[in-house]
Amino acid sequence: MVTDDSLLTLTQGDLHVTGRLVDASNATLYATATHEDQAIVCIYKPIAGERPLWDFSDGCLAHREYAAYLVSSHLGFDLVPLTILRDGPYGFGMVQQWVDIDESIDLGKFFATDHPQLRSMALFDAIINNTDRKIGHLLPVDAQTLFGCDHGVTFHSEDKLRTVLWQWADEPLTAAEIALLQKAKAEIEGELGQLLAPLLTNLEIQQTSRRISDLLASGTFPLPNPDWPAVPWPAF
Repeated sequence: MVTDDSLLTLTQGDLHVTGRLVDASNATLYATATHEDQAIVCIYKPIAGERPLWDFSDGCLAHREYAAYLVSSHLGFDLVPLTILRDGPYGFGMVQQWVDIDESIDLGKFFATDHPQLRSMALFDAIINNTDRKIGHLLPVDAQTLFGCDHGVTFHSEDKLRTVLWQWADEPLTAAEIALLQKAKAEIEGELGQLLAPLLTNLEIQQTSRRISDLLASGTFPLPNPDWPAVPWPAF
């Protein structure tokens, strides 16, 4: 999905807003980025349109969205659509390539299956401490390919995992998942950590590394935090 042309168009193209997603709590604009003869439909979330959150007082949601993309891309999850930070008609913000989903897939049933991409999403969310994995944030493109969106409330320093994907709770990690976590541990303490430094606080990056270590130590998917709601509301 990510190509040099698509990255160039999203980064340097003329960004034209054509609509707004009215159900979103923050300004979420439907737009098109056009560069030469290529056009990419995208979502544009200007920082100026964010509503302050009491428990995410540091940084901004746009930076967390981009940080989630960096983690997904660098660790090989490839679960977050191409995402960048750039200026736009309503100021600096996050721009993410639009994903057309397979409308024949019933999300109300799909989210509770043991689909391997959902399992990958559950592990990804455990790493980034996603506090808002709703059913509607799952974007199945076809029977094999899945993306996720809306990663603005992630990377909190406290354990706030809140998701609809609990079907693997306390289940042993596979050898491949352990290898991925070992890679994640090294990356977060190296190049990936350096890329995240302008986007997150030092404590948030340290706690991301700690969560990875905890997953490796337990060898299992996490259990819900008894002091925190396990499922977002509304779930969809």
